[in-house]
Amino acid sequence: MVASDRISAFDVIMNEPIPGKGELLTQMALFWFEKLDGIVPNHLTGDAPESAVPASEKSQVVGRSMLVKKLKPLPVEAVVRGYLAGSGWAEYQVSQSVCGVELPAGLKNASKLPSPIFTPATKAEMGEHDENISFARMSEIVGTDLAKKVRDVSLALYSRATEYALAKGIIIADTKFEFGLDDNGTLTLMDEVLTPDSSRYWPIDGYQAALNAGANPPSYDKQFLRDWLEAVRIDGKPWGKKAPAPNLPQEVIEQTAAKYREALSRLTA
Repeated sequence: MVASDRISAFDVIMNEPIPGKGELLTQMALFWFEKLDGIVPNHLTGDAPESAVPASEKSQVVGRSMLVKKLKPLPVEAVVRGYLAGSGWAEYQVSQSVCGVELPAGLKNASKLPSPIFTPATKAEMGEHDENISFARMSEIVGTDLAKKVRDVSLALYSRATEYALAKGIIIADTKFEFGLDDNGTLTLMDEVLTPDSSRYWPIDGYQAALNAGANPPSYDKQFLRDWLEAVRIDGKPWGKKAPAPNLPQEVIEQTAAKYREALSRLTA
């Protein structure tokens, strides 16, 4: 797997890359695979990625790639939420629940949930948006036993990661895990894991003030990019969250890259 510097938001790939992003995401994923070892097998082979390509291609993979096992990916995303944000917050305002999980009344944007919840989603086709689904619907798609195992493993992964991150001054508000099955049917953690592309990272500093104001907390992920895209106007109209994406100003590119770097720096300090 080779991680590029491209970035997407609202399931649309931006025109401009984020310099160094692919290498940074690979470092962070490898860091978390090590921290989460023992909960569930992962897709890493343990071999150096450059060993699998000819000399002419080594420069393309060094630092930004992982050599992984071939798996059969599950057609669902395993989302765990410890805080109310994003699509979960939008759904809560309508139904006081997220993906069929009933939640207490009176929660605000960025509120901490009584306990983390498992809220799966379907994987959308290219250009489409992922769709939140209930656990019952996930069970219909992959089978009840496998759905329960994915849920339990995802909650265990999130628990270990959030405990570590909090000690580093970071709140992991939510995250998305991807799983596959190997040739023996063994559940295996795959793709990226707990990167700023698949998670919401909030610094503890500033969280309470944002919560009191009902605003999105400052973040080390691509929420900064999402917020800019929500505010941008094209010919006086909001961007419709469909391709083509608006061109990103240099300031947005640089600040997004800086937030990703700070997240890795804090976690690995």
